[in-house]
Amino acid sequence: MTSIVEALVPGGKANPGPPLGPALGPLGVNIKEVVEKINEKTRDYNGMQVPVKVIVDDKKNVEIEVGTPPTASLIMKEIGIQKGSGNAGSEVVGNLSMSQVAKIARMKREDVLSYDLKSTMKEVIGTCVPMGVTVEGVKAKESQKALDQGKFDDVLAGEEW
Repeated sequence: MTSIVEALVPGGKANPGPPLGPALGPLGVNIKEVVEKINEKTRDYNGMQVPVKVIVDDKKNVEIEVGTPPTASLIMKEIGIQKGSGNAGSEVVGNLSMSQVAKIARMKREDVLSYDLKSTMKEVIGTCVPMGVTVEGVKAKESQKALDQGKFDDVLAGEEW
């Protein structure tokens, strides 16, 4: 029978302690080896919580699937903040450029339901609203409208989805 262990680990810094160690121990796999593989696969997400799925089959073969961090974490890393605004309507904690929004949207490609880059960018911008993050110096909702009106089509030019 195949066993699946899902956990949220710090990118590149997973350790054999909880939540991984106690969950992997009873499965009879080399925990140190699994943790090293996870750290290798998540090192690009240093400082962010990363969803990880460890799949162990009957023969103790281990497969590791790494998800992408939550959109809010990617936004915070991109603008260099530790947390979003406590007063999103009145306090601005940072600003994203439309090219940064596109970069985050490409990272989230596998995890979203959108069929194109523009729609995924609108999802990313939507995440900015409760965080108190502006996009291109204006409120997130206004930048979504501008994106719909084609004002940032130059950012989308040549983008494959």
